[in-house]
Amino acid sequence: MQPLRRAVLSVFDKQDLDGFAKRLAHMGVELVSTGGTSKALQQAGLAVTDVASLTGFPEMLDGRVKTLHPAIHGGLLADLDNTAHASALDSADIAPIGLLVSNLYPFEAALSEGRSYADLVETIDVGGPTMTRAAAKNHRHVIVIVDPEDYGPVADALEAGNGTVPEAMRRALAAKAFARLASYDAAIAGWLGDEADAAGEDAIDHRAYFAVGGRKTATMRYGENPHQSAALYGMPGGEGLAAATPVQGKALSYNNIADADAAFAAAADFSDRCACVIVKHANPCGIAVAETPGLAYRGAFRCDTVSAFGGVVALTRTLDADAARAIAEVFTEVLIAPSASNEALQILAAKSNLRILLTGEDAVRPSRMIHTVAGGFLVQDTDTAALDEDAVKVVTQREPTEAEWRDLRFAWRAIRHVKSNAIVFAKNGATVGVGAGQMSRVDAARIAAWKAADAAKDAGEGTPRTVGSVAASDAFFPFPDGLEVIAEAGATAVIQPGGSRRDQEVIDAADRHGMAMVTTGMRHFRH
Repeated sequence: MQPLRRAVLSVFDKQDLDGFAKRLAHMGVELVSTGGTSKALQQAGLAVTDVASLTGFPEMLDGRVKTLHPAIHGGLLADLDNTAHASALDSADIAPIGLLVSNLYPFEAALSEGRSYADLVETIDVGGPTMTRAAAKNHRHVIVIVDPEDYGPVADALEAGNGTVPEAMRRALAAKAFARLASYDAAIAGWLGDEADAAGEDAIDHRAYFAVGGRKTATMRYGENPHQSAALYGMPGGEGLAAATPVQGKALSYNNIADADAAFAAAADFSDRCACVIVKHANPCGIAVAETPGLAYRGAFRCDTVSAFGGVVALTRTLDADAARAIAEVFTEVLIAPSASNEALQILAAKSNLRILLTGEDAVRPSRMIHTVAGGFLVQDTDTAALDEDAVKVVTQREPTEAEWRDLRFAWRAIRHVKSNAIVFAKNGATVGVGAGQMSRVDAARIAAWKAADAAKDAGEGTPRTVGSVAASDAFFPFPDGLEVIAEAGATAVIQPGGSRRDQEVIDAADRHGMAMVTTGMRHFRH
């Protein structure tokens, strides 16, 4: 690689640019720039060549066309080891460009701000990505920088290498540039795809290609296990957990984030209520709704005091002092809330290992879920479907009471956050037993009943908490055995999708036990 002689700097984010440019100028590098970048460099006391003086063409179309010219792209794309390329540059009086610094119009930021369609279109960068792609392709001869964090390492390398940088660094910079472009384009494609969906366009399969991208926001010490590497990436325009503000505690681990996401998703499902969710190993071990966050926490904690130890707590309302005092009594890994009072934060300040994340009042669940498989990935809409009251059918001789209906609706919301096969017992707006992730539904029912009985015993209660409760099943009962376990536990009503070939046998079993059963016509598998 020849020593660097000319650099093009064209950026939106001008953070630390003047310091980097001064180091380039000190090495005798000619600085070429455009518009606002040129003005910023000149204000820093640097000599700058304007792009228009190279192209012989002023920018036009309100700045949409500035650098799209052979004088720029010829200088970026020429293979200087190819004599024909070198000759072509000489004939056209085009000087090679050895360094490009380009970051892009802030489309992702504009998207997260909810800007108008017209504003977002104008925020789609064309010239920047085109130059970046050209420079990254020709990285054997061009250094490309898309991130201000790389100014220091590149300047150090240039100074140490008398105007050159190692090949490995150029490849790494090119890889980063292409990844940045892919993430940027993924944000644009996702937005336009959502716009097409909203408009009802179905003649074109715009999901034939699916792009996903994000920026690393944290490097984990390790993944699920110490021998696995991991990092957290925030998706363009993303909200929710990845964008939450940490206000206390040490760095989050991979498992902390996975559990926190499960808790956040479940809490978001109850955002219309004052609710608390406690999660352990990606499954809720307690969910409750109440008048205050403190009461909701105590109701959720009561479901399974053993599993709640070292768990993740998510609230749907502001963390107040009462809830903080209750949470402080139990070892908790992560606490998530929309906001927190100063008094609550002061109470929990002594718990230095407790991570506290504030998501804001308008945080929402992602609209899609992505799951990698060997050689590809699955994409599906997030399960946010509300209970269709018109589709709900009472299939037993007895109708649910008003109190049972309230708990059935609560249990149906809760069940979709429990991994399949799943059974949930609920009473008075709180889970009292959770059976999760079992290979058979009857085992899920047994575990939920057993855990509820143990919790009551540990609390010194003489009656199992499942007595007088309701139960929810995420999918239909293939046989009556699961229903029999639920009946033996003392539940009086059940909500389940229905649709089994043995539905009538299950309904008959419910009638024998005097239970009410409703079917929803909708299942909530979660794998």
